[in-house]
Amino acid sequence: QVQLVESGGGLVQPGGSLRLSCAASESINWINDMGWYRQAPGKGRELVATITSGGSTTYADSVKGRFTISRDNAKNTVYLQMNSLKPEDTAVYYCNADISPRGSFRTSNFWGQGTQVTVSS
Repeated sequence: QVQLVESGGGLVQPGGSLRLSCAASESINWINDMGWYRQAPGKGRELVATITSGGSTTYADSVKGRFTISRDNAKNTVYLQMNSLKPEDTAVYYCNADISPRGSFRTSNFWGQGTQVTVSS
């Protein structure tokens, strides 16, 4: 069964940095688009950044210039480098990916379990 496992969240002071990682299990054929979303308390889930299998990226306006999404296709892993963090970046961050599981020729959408990022002094 396909799993996305996130790591790298935590508590950081305003202006600090964190790097999130999300690794897909090995029971897959291929991965298309990958991305990061976040959900702050009392708010809906919002897109943070996406990256295609070819490396094209998109970002939410609120994180442009501060966050960088990247991926290592050989490791089935997507990263989110977050710099100049602000208190309003506090949220649970979720990894998302379109994956073709082993034994299937279709892709399905999968979510990670989420990792907490708290920006506070």
